[in-house]
Amino acid sequence: MPRIPLLTTREANPLVKLAYWFSRRKFGAVPEPVAVTAHHRKLMMASARHELGVEGAAKTLPASLRDLVVYAAAAKLGCSWCVDFTAMLIKHEGLDVDRLREIHTYRSSDKYTELEKLALAYADAMTETPITVTDEQVAELEERLGRAGVVELTYLIALENHRGRFNSALGITDQGFTSGDACRVPMP
Repeated sequence: MPRIPLLTTREANPLVKLAYWFSRRKFGAVPEPVAVTAHHRKLMMASARHELGVEGAAKTLPASLRDLVVYAAAAKLGCSWCVDFTAMLIKHEGLDVDRLREIHTYRSSDKYTELEKLALAYADAMTETPITVTDEQVAELEERLGRAGVVELTYLIALENHRGRFNSALGITDQGFTSGDACRVPMP
């Protein structure tokens, strides 16, 4: 149960109701971070615009790498909502969900490529407090992904740190996206 109650549809103004409708259509349910943020409508709308903008702009890296580092940051932060939601997105993109079980032992796992291991190590370093990213990590990633790729990777990991810390601070936990018992993103 979140520390701030979810704003119900009955309590919502027309703009929030529209956002809830859009969320239900896209995700099968209103994500709890949206229903908590709805208490501050301007921030909810700013967040929605930002998330949609990032979704449309982050196309330099393959989806599998983008989702993998987001999942890794969520797992490292212990944000069960983010882990649940990202695993569902990975599943619906047709990617291998089973290998996520080895996310904490990726360095020794044969389920990850060398590039994925570099990106996962970078996600780990960015999610540490304090951040432990090295010049060598960035240089190696730049060589493999290009500058735009490193910027995109960094942005997505930083954004997941924001999401995970927000959700954890407000007690927002997994919503059952991967259990099949709650909401599901419609298959394309």
